[in-house]
Amino acid sequence: MQTRITDMLGIEIPIVQAPMGWIARSPLASAVSLAGGLGIIETSSGELDVIKGEITAMRDLTDKPWGVNVAQMFVRDIEGLLTFLFENEVGFVTTSAGDPAVLVPRLKEAGVTVFHVVPSIRGAEKAAAAGVDGIVVEGIEGGGFKNAKGASSLVLVPEIADRFPELPIVAAGGFVDGRSMAAAFALGADAVQMGTRMVASAESPIHDNWKQSIVAGKETDTVLVRGQGGPAMRTLRTERTTKSDEDHEPVALDPAAMMGTYFGGDMESGVAMSGQVQGRIHSIEPVADILQTAWRDCQAIMTAMGEQVGT
Repeated sequence: MQTRITDMLGIEIPIVQAPMGWIARSPLASAVSLAGGLGIIETSSGELDVIKGEITAMRDLTDKPWGVNVAQMFVRDIEGLLTFLFENEVGFVTTSAGDPAVLVPRLKEAGVTVFHVVPSIRGAEKAAAAGVDGIVVEGIEGGGFKNAKGASSLVLVPEIADRFPELPIVAAGGFVDGRSMAAAFALGADAVQMGTRMVASAESPIHDNWKQSIVAGKETDTVLVRGQGGPAMRTLRTERTTKSDEDHEPVALDPAAMMGTYFGGDMESGVAMSGQVQGRIHSIEPVADILQTAWRDCQAIMTAMGEQVGT
């Protein structure tokens, strides 16, 4: 089974790994690409010198397709990053957290395939007008930075698919396995993005305390909080994030505190992103097993549904 996105990007499995800050780096991204999906290197951490090294490392780790996310709000030196991407012939970029009209035309002029991340119908309209090759449709149930007034993937994906049938769609938010993948295709998507499932993978670099919190968490154990000076975030429910939600106070994203959570395992130090789909994650698995099982099960489910309709 092929989709517009497997054909366009040259991947075997229509699963894209989410560009999570400090997490979506070469060990995880290369594992996804080697397994047949599309690994993505992040820029939302803002650590551009480190990011450049991660992009360079991808060349040595895999000869499979991969890409880079340019999170416009968090990248201080856009010009320097673009120059580096062009010099290193990065062929696929997702843009996010900003106006697609700013970067999409320049990237396409350089021969880059560009998808823009959208949290709304209006966002999809702006992305299409900017000339994107495709859209990542991000539902509010997903983990990480969010539009606090956003809608779910169930609402957004079919509406955007109907309005822009010429644009391939990556459905993001709530996708974790073959069953949810099959649902995404029924809604009109051509691939899915997995974030929380990738955080809770064997190759994910974050502390095991975070991974185990996802495995132990229910679908109700996330909370949408405001970031200090930034967008909303869906995070794991901890004492800190629960208090922020109840007091209607933004959460400060102190870098040292964040590192204490990401790599030190202190779940009250920083903010740990997670989507509602964590309630369906019950174990830590290797990336290859996650992708291959999801794709096999997705195709089996779609085949069975087709046979049922046929009878």
